[in-house]
Amino acid sequence: MQHRTVEELMTRDVVRARRDTPFKDLVRLLAENDVTAVPVVDDLDRPVGVVSEADLLRKSADQADPSGRVPIPNLEAWERAKAEGSRAEELMSAPAVCARPEWNVVEAARLMEAQHVKRLPVVDEADRLLGIVSRGDLLRIFLRRDDAIRDEITQDVLRRTMGLVPSELTVEVREGRVTLGGAVEYRSLIPVIEQLCRGVDGVVSVTEHIAYRTDDAQRPYTGT
Repeated sequence: MQHRTVEELMTRDVVRARRDTPFKDLVRLLAENDVTAVPVVDDLDRPVGVVSEADLLRKSADQADPSGRVPIPNLEAWERAKAEGSRAEELMSAPAVCARPEWNVVEAARLMEAQHVKRLPVVDEADRLLGIVSRGDLLRIFLRRDDAIRDEITQDVLRRTMGLVPSELTVEVREGRVTLGGAVEYRSLIPVIEQLCRGVDGVVSVTEHIAYRTDDAQRPYTGT
């Protein structure tokens, strides 16, 4: 049982900017390619930062409002520097928070959450840009077909990982929601099965109605 990797989900044809890319060219890159951010790379194609719509919008937010209805925001020094910037290296968020292609969706999602970013440039062993993965890319796992999810639970979780006979359990999947039924020998197996099913890519929720023949609550299942 394996999670999908960043390499499987990332966009490979990456729009990128250089350190000296001017402000208007950055706006044009975003608009013409229908993207909300671009990585900024050095001469060796290694990401050094990311320029997003939010970075560029600071310049507009820093302008005086002719109507006087909205006051000029009190920007911190680093925000002021970005608002006054005119090239990618002055506007970008740096350093670039990057992922590796062999990472799984859980690792990438956790890094995004920890770093409060919406996308990750993907780099090779030499830190050269290979692709980019976004929140939307990671969410694509929830578009997996129900039958694919059911097959993974039946074959990988129940048969290969747990060593169970799949025919003893029923697995229904509707819109990513998994319902488990049937019976197992030991009660302690049930939470293990449920937890493993929750870890399958594309699973939205798990509900179990599994019966047991032996209550071994005082002797937790060890897999041996």
